[in-house]
Amino acid sequence: MRKLLLSFGFIFPVLFLVLAPGLKAGAPVKPDAADILLDLKKLNVVGSALYIAAHPDDENTALIAWLANEKLVQTGYLSLTRGDGGQNLIGPEIRERLGLIRTHELLQARHLDGGQQFFTRANDFGFSKDYQETLKFWDKEKVLADMVWTIRKFKPDVMITRFSPEPGGTHGHHTTSAILAAEAFEAAADSKRFPEQLKYVAVWQAKRLLWNTSSFFYGAERQFDPTGKLAIELSTYNPILGKSYPEIAAASRSMHQSQGFGSGSNYGKVIEYLEHTKGERAQSDLFQGVNLTWSRVKGGEKIAKLLDHTISQYNPANPAASVPDLLQVKTAIHNLPDNPYKNQKLADLQKLVKACLGLFLEATAGQPTATPGEPVSVNTLAVSRSGVPVVLRQISFPATKQIITLNKSLQQELVTSKTMVALSTQQTVSQPYWLQQEGTLGMYAVNDQHLIGLPENPPALLAEFTVLVNQVPFTFAEPVVYKRVDPVEGEIFKPFTVTPPVFVNLTDKVLMFADDKPKQLVVTVKAGKENLNGRLTLEVPTGWRVEPAATAFTLPVKEAEKSFVFQVYPTPTRSEGTLRAVVHADGQTFNQSLVNINYRHIPALMLFPAATAKVARLDLKKSGTQIGYLMGPGDEVPASLAQIGYQVTLLSQHNLTPDYLKRFDAVVIGVRAYNTENYLKFGQDPLLDYVEQGGTLVVQYNVNSGLTTEKLGPYPYKLSRDRVAVEEAPVQLLKPNHPVLNFPNKIAAPDFEGWVQERGLYFANSWDPRYEAILSSNDPGEPAREGGLLVAKYGQGYYIYTGYAFFRQLPSGVPGAYRLFTNLISIGKNK
Repeated sequence: MRKLLLSFGFIFPVLFLVLAPGLKAGAPVKPDAADILLDLKKLNVVGSALYIAAHPDDENTALIAWLANEKLVQTGYLSLTRGDGGQNLIGPEIRERLGLIRTHELLQARHLDGGQQFFTRANDFGFSKDYQETLKFWDKEKVLADMVWTIRKFKPDVMITRFSPEPGGTHGHHTTSAILAAEAFEAAADSKRFPEQLKYVAVWQAKRLLWNTSSFFYGAERQFDPTGKLAIELSTYNPILGKSYPEIAAASRSMHQSQGFGSGSNYGKVIEYLEHTKGERAQSDLFQGVNLTWSRVKGGEKIAKLLDHTISQYNPANPAASVPDLLQVKTAIHNLPDNPYKNQKLADLQKLVKACLGLFLEATAGQPTATPGEPVSVNTLAVSRSGVPVVLRQISFPATKQIITLNKSLQQELVTSKTMVALSTQQTVSQPYWLQQEGTLGMYAVNDQHLIGLPENPPALLAEFTVLVNQVPFTFAEPVVYKRVDPVEGEIFKPFTVTPPVFVNLTDKVLMFADDKPKQLVVTVKAGKENLNGRLTLEVPTGWRVEPAATAFTLPVKEAEKSFVFQVYPTPTRSEGTLRAVVHADGQTFNQSLVNINYRHIPALMLFPAATAKVARLDLKKSGTQIGYLMGPGDEVPASLAQIGYQVTLLSQHNLTPDYLKRFDAVVIGVRAYNTENYLKFGQDPLLDYVEQGGTLVVQYNVNSGLTTEKLGPYPYKLSRDRVAVEEAPVQLLKPNHPVLNFPNKIAAPDFEGWVQERGLYFANSWDPRYEAILSSNDPGEPAREGGLLVAKYGQGYYIYTGYAFFRQLPSGVPGAYRLFTNLISIGKNK
């Protein structure tokens, strides 16, 4: 059973309101004349395409850019997961926090390539080698229901999968995404499937489903044959955008920074191939047999003529001249009978009118956060920079039913207002909606049908601006955001966030006890509002105790914080459990911590995981105290080693000399350091000299491509993509009498219990006979993988390579992983 590592869209319902895409990611969107022309052309195309895969970064950004900007169809990417189970190259966030980062990387990518982003409730539980294993953890019916919901709402004419439904050769999540896409293709059109959705949507049948194949999927053993496949050249240059689609794709893909997917532009010929899977086969064109004009809608011919005229008369030097024509188009679309495209096209048209007018609307909060029931000062600003008559009738706040009546002209006039908006005491805290309830290892728990599929929460607070444009009414919905002016970077925008009234943060999320002596735990209480009084307690497992039992606090100012020191006493014998920090205030109890995630390529993110820590009393011995550690990306292992009493010194390129290194009992290299730290090509010789002179060097896993040096060890070994994805997979002790399995801790089968997500990855698959393979493990049905722990005597010291996933196990408090890693560090010291 996999154990979850706890580290703590759809188009919004239109209702003729426009939510500016990408606004929450930063500055407001301000379309230029070229953007307006492209959107005018898109308004005259009636059709859509949905791309489907398993993870962030699986999508073909070039194909999405081509569909959205060349074919001009509504284009979506449905990623079944948020990528929680991956690694992180830019920071320490893993699991749900990494999923949140990758969600927003996808949103930034879509902002660049013109697509929309959707998800299901499936949780990326880690690498899976086949679809059968994947479906043991994903609730197939719920994931399928979410895919059908997206199809019925988005109404794609064509659906494209990144992966083949044929098992083998790729991640089990990948194969599952294609298998379920084929089922969803048919289920979306069947009124007997997920009939509860039909209160909100109608059944939908896409024209065809295709697999976006390439030579990549065939490997070196099989020849890729394009015969019978639909070929699409994507190298087209779009003069309106000033870029080709591969150029757009490179910028879009480069948003996946946490995965190290920065991409260069391809200026050559790019051809994509699509293989028919289901539905009506296309012989020559992806949209063959699909009417992409307004004539597919009853009465739509008139709209096509109006838009043809508007586009032909468009003046990029004066976009506002198109507004009268667009008002006619609005009336014509409004008068159409209900159809699958009406609401979306009205929303697109409103966005166009706003852009043509140079209409700028803004609602900013006087503070970045507020708590339920708290009043918030909101400043609004409106101006129309054109000669078209525009009157601001009113500004309303739907959440509080407040209305500001203005009736002021916006024609080259700036209209501002300020109002106090009192949040409801029942206002939902801005925790990402898929993290608000406890889910399972494979699924997030979301019960609100309208939230399912959305990439992020709807805005915490909306301001609705009702305007008259040439006497025609429009209502624009703008999220309330927080804005400040930085003296270096200028305007900085952040989402306005509703928070709990108090946060409680622990300095350590894991407390490991090698003996029965107490450890200090620092707990920090932070006020989310003014005048906070309360009491802090720590709840510990049976047999554990904490001093003091409780402590009172007063925090008169919002954001003030106070730290308290507790002594945590373990049980005398081995035990594990969870410590929980609780604040009692205002007649309620609170257990939320505060986590801020700040990277320049995505918006500032805030979430509120439970304030808990794992506690474990270990049977642990160690030899030596001084560790030199060379960090890998997102590395939390040094803090884990400090937990069990090691003195850890972080190393850099400036102190990789034998004289400096000889002070350490062992030197540890962090995960993927040989992939990310270029200076190691020069630092490797001093490290090996340190080993030869009697030191111990422990190298954690590295990816087998993109290494800074081929000389990883004193003797040759070759890394592979071999991994053991099942964390409960049996582990065989190949050398049960080897010192690394006996000193200072006797390693046995129980030490491999309770591991999380995976056993290991990027094992060696060949090595010099001077290395000893210590352990063997394998996934079901696969051969033994013996290259996960290699030990070699070199000179007077020891060199160790390990692909076992200590980078996951130690921060998660897995006792056996601590015992084994301590043995690696202690090798050679039992003399």
